[in-house]
Amino acid sequence: MDQSYENLKKGEKGAWLSIIAYLVLSIVKLWIAYIGNSEALRADGLNNSTDVIASIALLVGLKISRIPPDQDHRYGHYRAETIASLFAAFIMMTVGIQVIINIIQKLFSGSTVQPDLLTAWTAFGSAVIMLLVYRFNLSLSRKINSSAIYAAAQDNRSDALVSLGAFIGIIGAQFGVFWLDPIAGLLVGFIICRTAWHIFKDATHSLTDGFDEKQLEKIKASVSNVSQVKHIRDIKGRFHGNQALIDITILVDPHLDVQESHDITVQVEQLLADKHHIAYTHIHIEPYKSIDK
Repeated sequence: MDQSYENLKKGEKGAWLSIIAYLVLSIVKLWIAYIGNSEALRADGLNNSTDVIASIALLVGLKISRIPPDQDHRYGHYRAETIASLFAAFIMMTVGIQVIINIIQKLFSGSTVQPDLLTAWTAFGSAVIMLLVYRFNLSLSRKINSSAIYAAAQDNRSDALVSLGAFIGIIGAQFGVFWLDPIAGLLVGFIICRTAWHIFKDATHSLTDGFDEKQLEKIKASVSNVSQVKHIRDIKGRFHGNQALIDITILVDPHLDVQESHDITVQVEQLLADKHHIAYTHIHIEPYKSIDK
């Protein structure tokens, strides 16, 4: 558990980097989009503003998750990170829908204009910056084995691609295809909503104790290879924040004494920790009989 707390603390570096990058880029993009008349860059800037909120929520969730177990939270506060992600998803979806509505209204009103070339280079520079942030957070997520920071890294990459899309749309508008800029902005709005949906889906799946069946089968196969485990009667998995919790019922030789049975549980726990990075495993032992299946 000490290592988990230390990893959460390291993960805050990635959250802070994202906050600073998104805050600066959103201000710059919205300002230049205003003076340069680019709907694509404006939508991109609003996208980054939602990312600021999402990154702050992630940071707050990481900090709360590091609070040790107390009287009311015996398992700790790891789910605070997931709840923060859920909150961020609602904010992002609201902004994404608003971006789509505003651009559709402008498309039907016919008020499209050629954006300034400065907006294109702003979008391109933003894409480069976000790719660098993506590389940092991706490396950090692998070092500390954090799914939250990995998700943040994927969001960084999608934001870089969004900025590249805005760049292409603005460049297209320079050649007289004025509608290409708002269309690029419209696509950005849909990407914001799509990202919000995936964050919402993953967060609710975790909060409702969902667990990947394929991963559970891999864990079951690993435990089955332990020589003294005769049979696995039941296995369940759920997430507490980024911590996977496994409940498993194994059948062993009924003639083993308490110490020998305990040694098997220690062996299984160590196996799951080393091979599958499972921090907490609850093991129930029952006697094996030839009729058990």
